[in-house]
Amino acid sequence: MSTFEPDKDELQSYNAVPNTQSAEKTSSSAPQEAGSTPQGDYGLYASQGSHMDQKISPMQNAQQTTAEAPYNMYTAPQAYGAPPPKRKRKWGLALLILLLLALVFGGGLFAGLQVARGGVANEQVTPQPTIPPLTGTNIEQVREAAVEKVRPSVVLITAETSKGTSLGSGVIVDKRGYIVTNNHVIEGGRNYQVTINDGTKLNAQVVGTDSLDDLAVLKVETKKTLIPATLGDSSKLRVGQEVLAIGNPLGNEQTVTKGIVSALNRTVSEDNGSGAILNAIQTDAPINPGNSGGALADLQGNVVGIPTLTAIDPQFGTPANGVGFAIPSNRVQQVVKQIIETGKVTNSGRAALNIQAADVDPFVAAQYNLPVDRGVLVAEVTQGGAAAKAGIRNGDVIVKIDDTDVKSRSDLTNYLLNKKPGDQVTIGLYRGNQQLTVKVTLDELKAQ
Repeated sequence: MSTFEPDKDELQSYNAVPNTQSAEKTSSSAPQEAGSTPQGDYGLYASQGSHMDQKISPMQNAQQTTAEAPYNMYTAPQAYGAPPPKRKRKWGLALLILLLLALVFGGGLFAGLQVARGGVANEQVTPQPTIPPLTGTNIEQVREAAVEKVRPSVVLITAETSKGTSLGSGVIVDKRGYIVTNNHVIEGGRNYQVTINDGTKLNAQVVGTDSLDDLAVLKVETKKTLIPATLGDSSKLRVGQEVLAIGNPLGNEQTVTKGIVSALNRTVSEDNGSGAILNAIQTDAPINPGNSGGALADLQGNVVGIPTLTAIDPQFGTPANGVGFAIPSNRVQQVVKQIIETGKVTNSGRAALNIQAADVDPFVAAQYNLPVDRGVLVAEVTQGGAAAKAGIRNGDVIVKIDDTDVKSRSDLTNYLLNKKPGDQVTIGLYRGNQQLTVKVTLDELKAQ
């Protein structure tokens, strides 16, 4: 079997989510060609820099798989800058269904994430509007009242970037000045400023981020009364239910669009591999550049999701109308609470196998004299991790997890998305020509 020394700087570990930080100490290394990038932390996310049409060496495509959704590539609607914005698209790694979703970080505009937790400021000056019960004949009145309730909590976020000023959205989460947005909104920015509903501009500081869920929390200091949005219970959503998207599409502040819940419990990944959304809400409410990160609200004026991703038609490279995805409010609440309390996510709730790996194809199989031409080649095992404790070694080829065949990293990652830390799985693998079965107790993926 051919051997090679892996480039430690390029390795990523496979858990339930990609490890974008420096690789942990590992117990062993599998063969790897120069310039190749086996990646892992088998679990949730696709690694950055992956390209569908790129010619690569056998191990070079060993990338962190994303939360394999029933969609291929996803993009967050592009952010817009103060000058006439230029739209840019990024293409990601294919996930499950052949739909491209492009994460738009945008030359001048950040699509923000708007979320708020329940509660209203103590010194509230404007009372919350009363939303009448829906009777079937007063839908417009109900919709208007819901918008009136949510709008005061939606803010505009600006940041300086290497390409100029970017604009995005956010939602007041707490009367003390905490605001939630997308991680990709603030990533790479500086000198953040928040414009609240009355036009007041406030300087903001980053409290903490969660790249795995694409969430971040900012904080502003002000004597003004801030009105947090109320986070609804996203588990109570039903397909067909009407929802409202409130944000800053194309830089137009406080814009409201409407649609319905098209589907529930989708798993989608962003094209840059920075994170994956579990149990995502699919909606046909327009999610345009600058709209991403805004509030997705129900007709009771509760924020039930954070619009984050939109679909791109792979044939024409244009947005696919009516196919957008939002982070469910229940997950937002879990993440935001941890960030506010500790500055980071201390409990990701996601399973980790703790290996770095690469896809096996006929070319790789022939080059390394592997017994199978489909599967996942273990390139490196994290010392003390779940796989290491179970006896998995570098050079092993994983072909099955429980009763599911593993023909690629995406198969393995997609399966782990539905597992939790502490769950036990059975891994079928080849070690040379010997076929083995090992039981693995999954770790918890460390938040980033």
